[in-house]
Amino acid sequence: MTEGLVRPAALDPSHWAPRWAPRTWRAAWWARTAVRRTRRALGDQQLGVVVAAPPPLPLDAGRGVQAVLHRSPPSCLERALVLQAWLLALGEEHDVVIGVQRRDGAFAAHAWLDFESGTARAGDFGEIHRLAARRT
Repeated sequence: MTEGLVRPAALDPSHWAPRWAPRTWRAAWWARTAVRRTRRALGDQQLGVVVAAPPPLPLDAGRGVQAVLHRSPPSCLERALVLQAWLLALGEEHDVVIGVQRRDGAFAAHAWLDFESGTARAGDFGEIHRLAARRT
């Protein structure tokens, strides 16, 4: 499995640019647009969605991406796909993992990135499918 994966530096707040830096806002704009487009595309294409790459931005612009993903709550699959595209643009390939669980007779599905397996984000969902990172 992927328990040995480490959280990407692009998601570490100690590596982020200032809140008001133009690159932070540009990354936030891309993330906002990517979430909306991904939401529409998922309705049409199911799992065949490829998120458009972000503009060339440095690693420290991740603050903008994280802000959008935290404040405009996308579904777990939308979040994972957009974050996967952001990390891929920075040279880090991560799979989107889709899992399911059944508890007390209820069925639930969830999506996360492979480095989050074994964390609270992945919970106790059993993996059923992986979506490899794809370049546009």
